[in-house]
Amino acid sequence: MSIAEIEVLTARDVPLGGPRAMTVRRTLPQRARTLIGAWCFADHYGPDDVAESGGMDVAPHPHIGLQTVSWLFSGEIEHRDSLGSHAYVRPGELNLMTGGYGISHTEVSTARTTVLHGVQLWVALPEEHRNTARDFQHHAPETVRVDGADLRVFLGSLAGSVSPVRTFTPLLGAELVLDPGATVTLPVDPAYEHGLLVDTGEVRMAGTLLRPAELGYAPTGADALTLVNESDAPARAVLLGGTPFEEEIVMWWNFIGRSHEDIVEAREEWEKESDRFGEVEGYLGDRLPAPALPNARIAPRKNPALH
Repeated sequence: MSIAEIEVLTARDVPLGGPRAMTVRRTLPQRARTLIGAWCFADHYGPDDVAESGGMDVAPHPHIGLQTVSWLFSGEIEHRDSLGSHAYVRPGELNLMTGGYGISHTEVSTARTTVLHGVQLWVALPEEHRNTARDFQHHAPETVRVDGADLRVFLGSLAGSVSPVRTFTPLLGAELVLDPGATVTLPVDPAYEHGLLVDTGEVRMAGTLLRPAELGYAPTGADALTLVNESDAPARAVLLGGTPFEEEIVMWWNFIGRSHEDIVEAREEWEKESDRFGEVEGYLGDRLPAPALPNARIAPRKNPALH
């Protein structure tokens, strides 16, 4: 089955990380679409000259109800979390952290970094697993060559490459580098919906042109995805996919819950330095304080109904 129509989601600029904020381009969530599979958050940043921008310095901050997925194109980020993990995010290597009931972490670009460029993604945990224990996984996928492109599959499976990283819902995450002018057709799972986030070049997804920082959405039902690099240089994109996530979620700050009360409770526990989130060792600086809650109840979100 072919894809009838591609929805184009444009990015908005958002400051990230408190007082030493860097600007990111955010394509998920937005009013038109909250999730693609269980992917609920997509930030795309760089290439930033850290001599000018100051790089990334995100102080200890909490998460509940989600997994964070860090993927770099250039640069290096030092990761520390309250599980005791101390790891580096490097180009072509996946760092996946599970927040579940509660975790805290820091992200700081290293002194070796001159240009910082990558994506930060979140995955919503389903109800039965959203209070799961803290976890951290690292994986460096091999590059797989298909006709017209190089792939690195960091979650799920594509083109015969399978990631060993554990997820709680069916997911796909892969970096694609398309040859100049190449047309690439990838077999995909028709039970999945897909999103293609373009980093460099211009890529036509099932006939619809996507420019850098745009995210193209393809609904379920297709068993193949055709991508065309319209540029005369290599084009890079990140392909996301998963089975539709039918649960309503409440997203606020760094928390994903199911109700306003979930968020209020998590915020209170972070502010009183509860054991729920643990402590991050080795970061020189203060924790990020939680912002003030909105005056109104935080409304649950889900994708718009299909017509």
